[in-house]
Amino acid sequence: MRFASILLGLASLASTTVNGYWLGDIAHRGIAPFTPAGYPVFRNVKDYGAKGDGVTDDTDAINRAINAGNPCNRGCTSTTMTPALVYFPSGTYLISRSIQPAYFTMLHGDASKPPTLKATANFQGFGLIDGNPYYTSTLNWKAVNVFFRQVRNFVIDTTNIPPGTAATGMHWPTSQATSLQNIVFNMPTASNVVHVGLFIEEGSGGLLTDLTFNGGATGASMGNQQYTMKNLKFNNCKTAIIQLWDWGWTYIGLSINNCNVGIDISAGGSAGKIEVGSITLIDSSMTNVNIGILTAWTPTTNPDTAGSLVLENIQLTNVPTAIQGPNGVTLLAGSSASMTIPAWANGHVYSGYGGGNPGETSGPITPNPRPSVLLASNGRFYTRSKPQYESRPASDFMSVRAAGAKGDAASDDTAILQSVIDAATKAGKIVFLDHGMYRVTSTIRIPPGAKIVGESYPTILSSGAFFNDMGNPRPVLQIGQTSGQVGQVELVDFIVSTQNAQAGAVLFEWNLMTPVGQTPSGMWDVHARIGGFTGSQQQVGECLKTPGDPTVRRGCIVAFMAMHVTKGAGGLYMENVWLWTADHDIDEAANTQITLYSGRGLLIESTAGTFWLYGTGSEHHVLYQYQLSGTQNIFMGQIQTETPYFAPQPNALVPFPPISSLHDPDFSSYASCANVPGNCAAAWALRVINNSKNILVYGAGLYSFFSNYSTDCSTFAAGQTCQTRIASLEGIAAGSNVNIYNLNTIGARQMLTRDGRQVAFYADNVNVYPSCVAVYRSG
Repeated sequence: MRFASILLGLASLASTTVNGYWLGDIAHRGIAPFTPAGYPVFRNVKDYGAKGDGVTDDTDAINRAINAGNPCNRGCTSTTMTPALVYFPSGTYLISRSIQPAYFTMLHGDASKPPTLKATANFQGFGLIDGNPYYTSTLNWKAVNVFFRQVRNFVIDTTNIPPGTAATGMHWPTSQATSLQNIVFNMPTASNVVHVGLFIEEGSGGLLTDLTFNGGATGASMGNQQYTMKNLKFNNCKTAIIQLWDWGWTYIGLSINNCNVGIDISAGGSAGKIEVGSITLIDSSMTNVNIGILTAWTPTTNPDTAGSLVLENIQLTNVPTAIQGPNGVTLLAGSSASMTIPAWANGHVYSGYGGGNPGETSGPITPNPRPSVLLASNGRFYTRSKPQYESRPASDFMSVRAAGAKGDAASDDTAILQSVIDAATKAGKIVFLDHGMYRVTSTIRIPPGAKIVGESYPTILSSGAFFNDMGNPRPVLQIGQTSGQVGQVELVDFIVSTQNAQAGAVLFEWNLMTPVGQTPSGMWDVHARIGGFTGSQQQVGECLKTPGDPTVRRGCIVAFMAMHVTKGAGGLYMENVWLWTADHDIDEAANTQITLYSGRGLLIESTAGTFWLYGTGSEHHVLYQYQLSGTQNIFMGQIQTETPYFAPQPNALVPFPPISSLHDPDFSSYASCANVPGNCAAAWALRVINNSKNILVYGAGLYSFFSNYSTDCSTFAAGQTCQTRIASLEGIAAGSNVNIYNLNTIGARQMLTRDGRQVAFYADNVNVYPSCVAVYRSG
């Protein structure tokens, strides 16, 4: 009977006429289980009166689509209960005021023919899309708590607005698990233009990818704690990028053409206090640009390491000045012809075991040796944009709810999900995970060849005794049934979570080996969200924080590990993947803090390696956030971590006893706590061990903001005392090629240790808010 219902669901999709992009053609059955019946998850703007004819003012119709069902908008703190996917068919949508997407709302255009949002000449508002409005003098949502949002597949056009009138294409102050993809910003090119394509002033991002900026005074004007941005193109802008401030930022694959200035990172320099912490720029090009990078850095910079800059593999064509410092001083000459910058840096440099005063550089450095298995044919690091399957018809998608899955956070959907995944994979179809919360009580196995796409971040929710044995951990999602199974899988746009106590839950177990030479497997916008939301039974009512009390409530032990990449696995591309144990209740009006225990973040112990991590984060796990053990050939672009807020009450040895077979830290061997003062047995942000090699980190923000829920420890004035150590290399051989660009730490006294010895000390590397080491080489 169940298989018959699956075939019926498949047949219903097959009968759909293919008129365009599959997302607009398929039946939408998604539900939001904690909203009134009839709440619309999917909204086509044309169903709300939008014409898309380039003549009619569609502003009100679009905002009606966004606001249907009363989602989290003005005055709402945050929520997971009112998801929405607002779909724009191809066309030109004339707008006279800002479009203002709600919290947990996705704006998706037709990927096969992106629609245009075109401003009227008298447009009013801060951005054609205003992702976080100023209804008052402050942003509607606290920018560092804006999660789970997407905008993709649009042309944003301000050319109707007079060039000399201030205009912004998009306002986007957001944080983790948010993304912009496949957006073109068209602005006037007149000499008096003051338009800005993208404006970001706050947040803790995030990923931007595949954006194009044409014209304007500034393509993108941005400030944020950290970001990964790849494949951005700037054509005929006065300035391509103005960096307002940051702690760490990684740019990959920029193409800047016919601009006066490429990247301006001089903010604050005229006032004697640089605002830009660090920039990592790799695999990029500039053509016909007068000044490639404009910086305020000098050998006497204030703060000491502010304006740290690392370049690697940069192609210049007709760029007279590659890097210009204050008062027009040339730090790196360009050329009227073509040239390549293999690698260059300014900032503090360490190598090997360090231990002394930092070296300082402002000039060429040796580029990282790049393993060939991590490279595309052009010598750049391999990248792949999130697949949108725009060439596939609606009949190629198989809905789990059409097959009978409930998605109500209460019914057991295990068997139906497994049946749909198996049937779709066997038939060469794509699993469509309609929005919902799919409770599973045993492991869901993802076979080779599977493709799964979610609608507005649906959740697979582990529950029950099967996942609650710390002594017998089990995967929620198992990709590949045995370690080393060969094949390829693609996972897109969904969340895996746990419900109630789940002390043995491993949210993702990656066993699959995708051989070198084949298209790597991928995870794009796939997240672990552990606790802090309605349906999790891990909220304020169950797990309210208890400062000063180290007692562990067994019901708040909610995961064994976020993700385990096993020894036989390999060939995985991860983009904008956030492995988050909640520090606060998203669905509580005050975002009150909670105490949850998740044992481990991301463990990679693949012997063959070959992994790409673009814009990933791992936060609030007890023993570590990232651990790389006996592995190799890994690219990491701007990783971001946070230590649990409750630490050191209890410390990192509670409640998960270290397991030697998993190479857990026990704080007694290489990185012994003997004779180490302060909070030593604390979660590692990054731990690279057991002869791992060819580990290349292009930007790292490792943060420890709290000690027993107090932030008094995470300032330079306090001595950065939240924890003693935060990143560790252990048992790494000479010549291992473990290198880090722009290592930024907060709250830790020792920025980096090697075999228990201090490599870099926080006070020697003061930056705008973190401490920063521009270049570390393991030697």
